[in-house]
Amino acid sequence: MDIIEKTRELGKLLQQEESYIKKHEAEKKADEDAELQALIKEFNLKRLSINVETQKVEKDGEKIAQLNKEMQKVYADIMANENMKAYNDAKQDFDQLSGRVMTILQNCIAGEDPETTDFSSSCTGSCSTCSGCD
Repeated sequence: MDIIEKTRELGKLLQQEESYIKKHEAEKKADEDAELQALIKEFNLKRLSINVETQKVEKDGEKIAQLNKEMQKVYADIMANENMKAYNDAKQDFDQLSGRVMTILQNCIAGEDPETTDFSSSCTGSCSTCSGCD
């Protein structure tokens, strides 16, 4: 078998992984959540308004500060949404798996032993437990 065929097989295996399936199910629920989508739209509009205000020659600092405050509130509401939380958790799990796969492939390309090379990071994926990235 050639390398492209094996790569496609790997792609199929990744799509059968539980973390991949959970991520896509959570993404679908988040996409179908009208309240969440309205919050995301509101957030994007606030961000656009801030961009418009900061591009003006005569900037209104108070207006920019108010828009920033409003945008932060909307962001907090987005992140408190159960479907967004579930999506973020599922995405983080799949990102860890795909990151490990990519690291192994990159290490093999760099000449490391395919039988022993692996992902080596102390990152837990949770910034709350982190002392800083290397």
